[in-house]
Amino acid sequence: MADTVAEQIAALKDEDWAIREEAATMLGTLRDPRAVAPLVSVLRDGDRAVRDAAIGALLAIGEPAVPTLGACLSDPALTVQELASSVLATIADSRVLAPLIKALVSPDWIVRMHAAKALGRIRDPGAVAPLVPLLQDKVKAVREETSSALAAIGEPALSSLIAALTHAEWLVRLHAVEALGKTRSSEAVDPLLSVLFNDQDRAVREDAVRSLGQIGDARALDFLVTAMKEPGLRPLAIVALGRIGDRRAVPVLINVLKGVERPEVSRPVDGCGDGWGEDMITLGEAAKALGIIRDEAAIPSLVKALHYTVTRADAADALTRFGGAAIAPLLALLAHESDDNIRYHIKETLGRVGWRAGRI
Repeated sequence: MADTVAEQIAALKDEDWAIREEAATMLGTLRDPRAVAPLVSVLRDGDRAVRDAAIGALLAIGEPAVPTLGACLSDPALTVQELASSVLATIADSRVLAPLIKALVSPDWIVRMHAAKALGRIRDPGAVAPLVPLLQDKVKAVREETSSALAAIGEPALSSLIAALTHAEWLVRLHAVEALGKTRSSEAVDPLLSVLFNDQDRAVREDAVRSLGQIGDARALDFLVTAMKEPGLRPLAIVALGRIGDRRAVPVLINVLKGVERPEVSRPVDGCGDGWGEDMITLGEAAKALGIIRDEAAIPSLVKALHYTVTRADAADALTRFGGAAIAPLLALLAHESDDNIRYHIKETLGRVGWRAGRI
């Protein structure tokens, strides 16, 4: 009986690139570990389609391919390192921990990026110390994967990430803040609050607000309300309050929606034209946050917000989250409203909360 795997392995050396590509694809379908080494050799193929097919096949084979791919991380050809690391970013395990850590100092940023992602997949505490320096990598994609990897490692990385919040380089602080948000650890709340009120870099403070929202700890509520007074932080703090979901924020958000205590200074929004300031975005974010929290005390304010162009769409979306509780006030508004655009949004919202169109 013919050995299909052996036949396809042999076809990987055919002179015709299309046959080589087809063979690599077939080996991925067969998923036989015998094909790992031959497929890895194809990572050197001169044709991109063949290399891509080999990558797909190695991903399909999965776990049996990991050790061989780990050895490729020290291959003299950087292209081979790039391709091997790209596969390991998806299928790596602890057997290749050491070569992946070594790859973090590769001169090739693509290898560093994939290695960081793979280490986030493995989640070994031993990778924390080698990963932290990459928070200041010159390539943004590497920094972002490093941040995600440290967040994935979780608690063993917390002390290093918290220490990085006082680093002299703002990019390190920025990505440490991002990573702490991704961990969703309550231990990060106090350090992030310190960053929010003390860091000299606006981008770092903005990310501190985002991260506090990601963590969702209600201890941050009063501090975020205070942060709302600062232009630039105001809309971000409102988003964070919505994500935290504590009903104590509802009166504050209602006041924002009503335009109460607006800041004297509102930053213009780049690319949005004259007259479109941060305050307009803030109103919409307040409506969204109220919809997320779903305290019925907010329904009258959201219904009223349907009258204004700036908040109409966001208020309508927020009201859909209240389900049947929004029907009566919407019907009451519909009975007296003559503006066709407002009527359209009311009917659309009523339909989304389950009110039959035939009753409108």
